[in-house]
Amino acid sequence: MTAQTLPSSLYRDADAYAHERKRIFGRTWQFLGHESQIAAPGAYIATTLADFPLLAIRGKDNEIRAFHNVCRHRAGPLVDEGKGACQDFLTCRYHGWRYALDGRLASARDFGAAKDFDPRDFGLIKLQCQTWRGFIFANMDPDAAPLSELVAPLERAMAGIDFKQLVFTRHTTHPIKCNWKTYAENYLEGYHIPIVHPGLNAAVDTSRYEVDVEDNVAFHRAPPSDGAPVAGLWALLWPALAVNVYTNGIMMERICPVGHGQTRLDYMYFFQDGTSQLDVAKAVASSEVTTEEDVMITEAVQRNLDAGAYDIGRLSPRHEGAVAWFQDCVRRATA
Repeated sequence: MTAQTLPSSLYRDADAYAHERKRIFGRTWQFLGHESQIAAPGAYIATTLADFPLLAIRGKDNEIRAFHNVCRHRAGPLVDEGKGACQDFLTCRYHGWRYALDGRLASARDFGAAKDFDPRDFGLIKLQCQTWRGFIFANMDPDAAPLSELVAPLERAMAGIDFKQLVFTRHTTHPIKCNWKTYAENYLEGYHIPIVHPGLNAAVDTSRYEVDVEDNVAFHRAPPSDGAPVAGLWALLWPALAVNVYTNGIMMERICPVGHGQTRLDYMYFFQDGTSQLDVAKAVASSEVTTEEDVMITEAVQRNLDAGAYDIGRLSPRHEGAVAWFQDCVRRATA
């Protein structure tokens, strides 16, 4: 792994983001939600990731499928972002084309006679869709390796945690004025914790803070203090999904690029069934404070990257090995 950082131009260049969008987010597993959120046939969840409009829906056969949220007629949207339900069809909000829940074109409303028009050629654009412990992922690359390979290190690390009792509890969103890599790299090191996060610094023993990388997962581990809501285990799955483990739950942190200089954080909390509202509030409040601190520092870093005075820096061999791994992943994916 290189000791030098990526050049600052990759954090402020719209063309660099356009390249990363296709070469990174268009070829990797993206987290959409949990199967309990779409428990009944016709239920769906939809979001936009790196400007790709995606949806997952449960079919009448109970299978969960993922598609681009794009009509094959003239690119109209099928559903609004968030979660909802339809009956027997996904219906375009623009011209009313209807699709079966498995993606087949069922009706091209009032289209008229057309030569060489075969409805079988105009089904929704289907994505790979796989689940891990109930969590739904989609991949736009038909040749991508299975999800199980990506999550294998995390599965081993979390083997003792029972996900079956987890229920979706809360979803919060945080906009940040920074490049997605600026935030991801901040997440990948504990070097800044004593300086930026006094509350988190008190909640864990930072003198024993460790970060290591296994395949495509970077792990953070630190012994928690007595009574702290955190469990002392965090992980980032390449390229941009953070998994934060609490003493009685888990938070899936989706890092979503919104252009080259904007990022959206989606926090989806899942706690064990029966967890008290007080314990949930305590964990969420701790997370929100840490996030506010991260937003302030990453936006400040982004302003300095945009200023152009800084180009290439050096990475700490003691604290920033996961940042070096991440930047190497970026280099390989975009070469």
